[in-house]
Amino acid sequence: MLRRCRARVRPALAEAVRRLDPYTGEMAAYGMGWADADGGRAAGASEGKGVRPALAVLGAEAVGADGSVAVPGAVAVELVHAFSLLHDDIMDGDAVRRRRETVWKAYGTGPAVLAGDALFALAVQVLAEVPGPHTGAAVRRLSGALAALVRGQAEDLCFERRPWTGPDAVGPDAYRSMAEHKTGALLGCAAALGAQLAGAPDGTVSALDRAGRHLGVAFQAVDDLLGVWGDPVVTGKPVHGDLRQRKKTFPVLAALAAGGVASRELAALLESPRAVQAAEVARAAALVEEAGGRAAALTEARRGLDAARGCLRQAPLAPGAVRDLEALLAVLADRAR
Repeated sequence: MLRRCRARVRPALAEAVRRLDPYTGEMAAYGMGWADADGGRAAGASEGKGVRPALAVLGAEAVGADGSVAVPGAVAVELVHAFSLLHDDIMDGDAVRRRRETVWKAYGTGPAVLAGDALFALAVQVLAEVPGPHTGAAVRRLSGALAALVRGQAEDLCFERRPWTGPDAVGPDAYRSMAEHKTGALLGCAAALGAQLAGAPDGTVSALDRAGRHLGVAFQAVDDLLGVWGDPVVTGKPVHGDLRQRKKTFPVLAALAAGGVASRELAALLESPRAVQAAEVARAAALVEEAGGRAAALTEARRGLDAARGCLRQAPLAPGAVRDLEALLAVLADRAR
């Protein structure tokens, strides 16, 4: 199903990226896994899962339309996603994504920022050029998702300044809010845009948006799990990478909130002013699991997926498309195992 949706969207996405100037276009192609750093074809590079374009296509099909009506929306959300990854890698200092250098490491920070800006502008342009009566509402939805994404990223950055323990520590509710904005807003926008461009009623569009937002919280919880215990061959990132960078992720926060001996030892490791050594990172991962952080993140992911399914089942959607959407949710669940 992901391959089917990618085949429908990929030509239009490539055509959109070709509209960029050669320099930012080269960086965009590199970031999307289409080319290497000297502009040649990227052998074996990953283009990502294509979840957001698939949600847009399936959103249109779910309201009885042909998936082709959603293609401009699918292209727009994938361009926004690509822009967000470029800037996110810079803010987090991540040097590797999908088993190769991130754009800022390959081209420099300034050029990577510029490429992200170009993708952002192109996303809005692609959607604004769609003919028909639903374009204005679609652009407003994308703009709202962009604002929410920026808010979520800001919340995530602010978490870095907050303590690991005590009354000012980041709690589960604050983390869920961040995840819904940073990850869920664009997933919800993707599913809703397909239906909106197809002319679906507002209630149906909103139900798809809510489903995507719940999916985003689950998606973030799974990514947090992979950031600690994921296989580098699969994730394309170093093992225990998030712990090594002392990121405030859901399993870590849940482990700290649990209390007990493992939580206190984990807090002492994370609050230490000195650099964490490799053995200590491995010990921290074991402590997170011992304190229940891994189990809590799995529960959080399942809760988000169940809430997304509930939204889909309450809306008047085509049964076949709902099955495809639920299959997409199952793919996410499998990533956490």
